[in-house]
Amino acid sequence: MTTTAARALDRAHWIQAHEPQPFRWGERPGYEFRTTFEVTSAPADAVLTATAHGIYEAYLNDRRVGDQELTPGATSYHKTLFVQRYEVTDLLRVGVNELRFVVTDGWFRGRCGPSRVGDNYGEHTALIAALVTDEQEHVVVTDDTWEVRIGEIVAADLMDGQTVDLRRRDRAEWARAVLAGDPLTADRTRLEHSPSPPVRRVREYAPVRITRLPGGRQIVDFGQNLNGWVRLHRLGPAGNTMTLIHGEALDSDGDLTLDHLAFVSYPDPTPLPTGQIDRVISRGVDSDVFEPRHTTHGFRYVAVDGLDDDLAPDDIVAILVRSDLRRTGSFSSSDERVNRLHEIAVASWDANTCDIPTDCPQRERWGYTGDFQIFARAAAFLDDIEGFARKWLGSLADDQRDDGCVTNVAPNNGVVINPAIPFSFDGSAGWGDAATIVPWQVYLNSGDPAVLAEVFPMMSRWVDYAAGVAATARHSTRVDSRPDPAPHERYLWDSGFHWGEWLEPDTVFDPLADPGIIATAYLFRSASITSRAAGVLGDREAESTYAALAGKVRDAWQSEFIDSTGRLTVESQANYVRALAFDLMPEHLRDIAVARLVELIRDRDTHLSTGFLSTALLLPVLARHGETDLAYELLLRDGAPGWMTMLDRGATTVWESWNGVDEHGVPHGSLNHYSIGGVITFLHEHVAGIQVVDPGYRTFVVAPRPGGGLSSARAELVTRHGRIVSAWEIVAGVFTLSVTVPPGTTATVVLPGGTEQTVLAGEHEFRE
Repeated sequence: MTTTAARALDRAHWIQAHEPQPFRWGERPGYEFRTTFEVTSAPADAVLTATAHGIYEAYLNDRRVGDQELTPGATSYHKTLFVQRYEVTDLLRVGVNELRFVVTDGWFRGRCGPSRVGDNYGEHTALIAALVTDEQEHVVVTDDTWEVRIGEIVAADLMDGQTVDLRRRDRAEWARAVLAGDPLTADRTRLEHSPSPPVRRVREYAPVRITRLPGGRQIVDFGQNLNGWVRLHRLGPAGNTMTLIHGEALDSDGDLTLDHLAFVSYPDPTPLPTGQIDRVISRGVDSDVFEPRHTTHGFRYVAVDGLDDDLAPDDIVAILVRSDLRRTGSFSSSDERVNRLHEIAVASWDANTCDIPTDCPQRERWGYTGDFQIFARAAAFLDDIEGFARKWLGSLADDQRDDGCVTNVAPNNGVVINPAIPFSFDGSAGWGDAATIVPWQVYLNSGDPAVLAEVFPMMSRWVDYAAGVAATARHSTRVDSRPDPAPHERYLWDSGFHWGEWLEPDTVFDPLADPGIIATAYLFRSASITSRAAGVLGDREAESTYAALAGKVRDAWQSEFIDSTGRLTVESQANYVRALAFDLMPEHLRDIAVARLVELIRDRDTHLSTGFLSTALLLPVLARHGETDLAYELLLRDGAPGWMTMLDRGATTVWESWNGVDEHGVPHGSLNHYSIGGVITFLHEHVAGIQVVDPGYRTFVVAPRPGGGLSSARAELVTRHGRIVSAWEIVAGVFTLSVTVPPGTTATVVLPGGTEQTVLAGEHEFRE
């Protein structure tokens, strides 16, 4: 099928540089492609359509086309490649015009993921473009008449960084481009227009401190951990080489450290280079600016080497680069620590939404399924994520294995196939379940079933895969204790590799441990969601099939993991949280589960002990089951593990682990992972009290639950119907709640004392 995007490029050819032997990974240059053409009269309309294997920028008469960054973005290139369209009428001139492109490796053949693997989709970058004026009166297309050269970008890689030699700007010689003839360029069915907002430069940060170290290095502190790059104005004399190293933390001497970001690819114990290094060679022109737009970095600090002059604050600025998502939700309260927690969670989300939802913007930069699954509920409140999520879910579906297994990351690039590991990491419970949980969350917020229709085959195939594994394999400990399987075991998912409750405090990860209590819970959750999605789409047969499967999985989970006293056979805070959040506990045992969860929390001196999968669910579960006061206690608890400790130790984004910076100030792991920042759902849905009922917020609940010493809170959410506001304050013991209900919607307002009232569109105020 010929797509609209493909038709726009119908006359164009894929072109590339003549590159008999590509440079080494991480050292590959940027290629410039150009052509000239004549325009005899000013056109009324001109449109440029383009895409590339690699990252590209377009220039028309030396003026940059558009403001999109990192185009065409991260996709599973063998299945989907997005095409961009630009209005360029104002950039054309009567007479001779030059159209030029810069193309670098990007996700196509650059090094991706923690293992720094390159050539994921091909060995050569390539370009295709067409410029059309006045409904095809004049057409310029890529072909073998174009010229190509290595430009001023002498190396560019998303992980390693970018090197620019400005002296090459006017010296490099041009050669003839060649036509690309590989099977991938021949397949134009891949070409589509993206549903997601583009990546842009969305915010700038000036330095808060610049320090000169004894050895001459300058440390620039921007005061905020972020994703992107810097723009540098002071480059030194001609031939001067400056090196910029980006990182998240300083050591005890005030120098930049990258040790905590080191990645070891088993079984080789040697850490791989972290990368994040940019270099610029000056040509001695004062007006030159260095801005490496063909790479990204996760950083708060930049170590600058090679400049004798002292940097001034106006010389360097950090630029946050992310998908240009429309902010829809906000939260504030009378407690500045709570506000700050919300801010750092938002900052982590902002830093990890660069075309795909990444786990972190430095060490891995992968579209991990588990991280987005965990945070999707909070993300859907903060931003309009529909198009962004649909784009990513398309990659998840593209990379789904033939057997229905869902990969850990999407796009699934940079993955090492290691013969020393005799199993696949893909298909992990809570990670692969992003295939069902994310589209369902998008549907709940938008009310548009289109996202479900697009990915329902992926959803059902994932559930079928997990159910098939459950039915055909058993964990070794279960085989040893019960050689003859009980009938319910065909619905226990207890085999294969699972990340489990990743980074659970005081727990050593054991990949051989029985994963059944976690994985089976997620099989129930995904089967339930898939049944409901089928119902929305009118597929009654699938709705019934997956509802029946969910019921059998729930029964199996209860038979295997609830003992005769009503407690779980594998006790942990996380397992009780999941049981209550997923409605796995029989109604008559829920009070026992809640009481035991409370007891486990108190046993840890009122500290949590949850990891990746359940932390975002913990406080909402407590609030929904009558333990709101305890939820506030955990939220505001000092000491590790806990959110306030992150703030006390200077976090500007959420850490990967609870001990991201220890009591001695030593960093550990990534300092920019948003997953345990999912706690802000408690702030949105329980502190402020805004909860969706019907998809799209056609009906919703406002049920704030004050506590923790807060005297006020406010949240706003822009929905498809308009703006919802919940704002409350306590003055002289009187609770006052103001609610805004958008046109065409209905709200049920539940006051802290239990009074309930249904209201229609308008402004409403309540007191008690």
